[in-house]
Amino acid sequence: MFTLRPMTGIYLLCGDRILMLHRHGSKVVDGLWVASAGGHFEENEMKQPAACVLRELREELNLAPEQLQGLAMRYVTLRRVGEEIRQNYYFFAELAEEVPLTSNEGELRWVPLNEVLALEMPFSARLMMEHYLTTGRFTTALYAGVTDDHMMHFAEMKEKR
Repeated sequence: MFTLRPMTGIYLLCGDRILMLHRHGSKVVDGLWVASAGGHFEENEMKQPAACVLRELREELNLAPEQLQGLAMRYVTLRRVGEEIRQNYYFFAELAEEVPLTSNEGELRWVPLNEVLALEMPFSARLMMEHYLTTGRFTTALYAGVTDDHMMHFAEMKEKR
């Protein structure tokens, strides 16, 4: 039997920089660079990824939705790790204005977009970020990504009319 691990993450942008978090003390991503904020769904959020990511944003960075512009879920990814299926819901937003930020989850750093792939990241996050930098950041589309041993296969999730 498989178990599911649904998680959200939000990447905050400011101009040509992205806010990355070097996570400390995590069971899954300790010592890796991840989204600005994120985490696991609570029971009442299972059908609402946006509610989860906004809660994590408030808990980890003390930011409110009003401080963001263009908040959008851009990627839904799936990866199998043993008997667990990891579901990631990735959001992106612009920080309306640069404010001093700290995180209770690790070290925050603004990274130029052209340097972000030099950071050590989780497998799925790296593949998603590669796609975002080459394709996703130039569109408003929602993408689905499924991993195999080596790569992530992406498809644009279009609304059927």
